[in-house]
Amino acid sequence: MKKLLPTSTAGSLPKPSWLAQPETLWSPWKLQDQELVDGKQDALRLSLQEQQQAGIDIVGDGEQSRQHFVTTFIEHLDGVDFAKRETVRIRDRYDASVPTVVGAVSRQKPVFVEDARFLRQQTNQPIKWALPGPMTMIDTLYDAHYKSREKLAWEFAKILNQEAKELEAAGVDIIQFDEPAFNVFFDEVNDWGIATLERAIEGLKCETAVHICYGYGIKANTEWKKTLGAEWRQYEEIFPKLQKSNIDMISLECHNSRVPMELLELVRGKKVMVGAIDVATNTIETAEEVANTLRKALKFVDADKLCPCTNCGMAPLSRQVARGKLNALSAGAEIIRKELSI
Repeated sequence: MKKLLPTSTAGSLPKPSWLAQPETLWSPWKLQDQELVDGKQDALRLSLQEQQQAGIDIVGDGEQSRQHFVTTFIEHLDGVDFAKRETVRIRDRYDASVPTVVGAVSRQKPVFVEDARFLRQQTNQPIKWALPGPMTMIDTLYDAHYKSREKLAWEFAKILNQEAKELEAAGVDIIQFDEPAFNVFFDEVNDWGIATLERAIEGLKCETAVHICYGYGIKANTEWKKTLGAEWRQYEEIFPKLQKSNIDMISLECHNSRVPMELLELVRGKKVMVGAIDVATNTIETAEEVANTLRKALKFVDADKLCPCTNCGMAPLSRQVARGKLNALSAGAEIIRKELSI
């Protein structure tokens, strides 16, 4: 019998201090060569253990093998020059120096498949693996070759589909595509963004998910959120088309956000990973706070389709805070399971 309200994380968890600088996004590795390979595997084991001890049901690698949630995948592809940098506006929010697409993009070998296979060997629990989505990938590059966001997105979708099929074969149960760009470029999302995402999942038999949040708890994101007004209705722009898509699960930011919970009605029938943990604060939620977020969501999401989750990744947090938040997530979900069984 499948567990009601299975808990999960959006993806990233803090890296240990011997692998990378703590509480720092995209910190350089402190190890190299074989030591780095071994260190990533040790960190993955540690991250898995912390998820298991907290009672998380659907586990991941904590993104211990990813330095950056987009560029770590891209740096393994042909056609992108990391030495040739340009400054671009990321999600219309902040400027960043990014690599340049200089030729046809292609994937010569698997990127995360060995890491996923290693994780699969460590546990019998369902495992979820995160990949960047096509639209968020193109928004993290300067394109000097295709000169078309849509064309490049379709190329990335094909590459992601190759990787996803091999991840599935390695034993991954849920493949999640991170698409924070879906909360910004609404016309493109509806015109071709969801279509390219469906190309990325083509032929997969495992469950698929898309993670659409308002970003890590970094200053650029928190400042942007202050401009969004009393209600954050961005999801309303894309939910109708997502509801009709082939994506199985939608991962959302709900706790301490201004997202009107009734918007979840627009994706009725889909599984929903309800973000019940705020990753933009060091304050650890109480179990009752988590439960309250889930109660609100249950008015619009059927209980057998609700998966308690974090709003976004927790890489910038301390391990102690992240551990406390994982424990709160599990405890809050358990409160609701008991209420539903009465």
